[in-house]
Amino acid sequence: MAAALVGGMGCGDACPILPGKRHETWTLDDPAGQSLTTVRAIGDDIRAHVESLLTTLGNPQA
Repeated sequence: MAAALVGGMGCGDACPILPGKRHETWTLDDPAGQSLTTVRAIGDDIRAHVESLLTTLGNPQA
C-alpha cells in the first residue's frame, strides 16, 4: 500500500521526497530527557496536529 501523505516531525533528519505525495511537517519539541509534564504537553501537541489533519482530510470522526 502506498502512502498518500508523508509526515515529518521537524527533527532535522533528511526525509525522502516522494513526488506526488502530500507532505506535512510538524515542529515538535524532542521529548528525550524532558520532564513528564513536558512530555505530556508534547503528546497534547501531537494530538492537536492529528485532530487538525483528520478534520482537513474530512474524517467524520474528527
